[in-house]
Amino acid sequence: MLRATFLGTASARPTVRRNVSAIAVQREGSLFLFDCGEGTQRQMMRFGVGFTVEAIFVTHLHADHYLGITGLLRTMTLQDRTEPINIWGPPSSKEKLGLVVELGGDRIGFPVQVGELAPGEEISQDGYAIRAFQTRHTSDSMGFSLEEDRRLGRFDVDRAREMGVPEGPMFGALHRGDAVELPDGRVVRPNDVVGSPRPGRKLVYTGDTGPGQTVVDAAEGADLLIHESTFSLDEKERARRTGHSTAEDAARTAKQAGVRELVLTHVSARYSEQPEQLEKESRAIFRPSRVAHDGLVVQVPFRSEEDSAKPASRG
Repeated sequence: MLRATFLGTASARPTVRRNVSAIAVQREGSLFLFDCGEGTQRQMMRFGVGFTVEAIFVTHLHADHYLGITGLLRTMTLQDRTEPINIWGPPSSKEKLGLVVELGGDRIGFPVQVGELAPGEEISQDGYAIRAFQTRHTSDSMGFSLEEDRRLGRFDVDRAREMGVPEGPMFGALHRGDAVELPDGRVVRPNDVVGSPRPGRKLVYTGDTGPGQTVVDAAEGADLLIHESTFSLDEKERARRTGHSTAEDAARTAKQAGVRELVLTHVSARYSEQPEQLEKESRAIFRPSRVAHDGLVVQVPFRSEEDSAKPASRG
């Protein structure tokens, strides 16, 4: 399972229906937060994502993206958490994030490790990695991609049986890439019964950013691109001045990167109740795309054999 739950989709300040930036990403049994604006802990309860967060990835140090950390850590302490948590921010963020951790004066009952990630650095896990990439905002800022390792090719059970491979350990050895010798002396190699490696899934979150090649490169071939869309075309010049993107910018990035699905977030209050304009501008360039709302859950499935064989479409 790989899914994103949108806990906050507003830009700068909360509205009646939208909280500020936070996205919970669950991969199998691991849970991460990408940004943690004020009130995130309540959104986590409201939308049932749980509090077993292993790490928080902060895109930049504007208040609406990290002030929720203080309350979240206190809530976790009151729940008798003992597992450690890591907080990762952009370069030169460690000191300020450390102050947020300490704010409130109460003792935190579990280890909290604060660190920095520079663009190009990654946190490697078993089977996947979370990588930082450069974005274009008004302060040091990064986006993050969660990218799974390539999966083993599909094992052709019928072909293996035809070749006389006995079921059991030899099946496993072939699927792992090892040749096996049959009782009659014949050697069966993996490429006799195993298809080509299959791609893992890829989820990309931009945080706050203007359009740029670094985002296109990071999002290349993504299954899900979560891109900020603070403004519509009517506010294009303001978007440029403030280091933000329009819905059209996000759609062009998605098209150039050849992604499968685009979800827009970080919505200005002027479009909060009626985001149709942003959706219309985005869909004129790229489909499928939609504007997120608080509580939206997006599942990221594995690609089918047919989809994996198709080249990414580019603008």
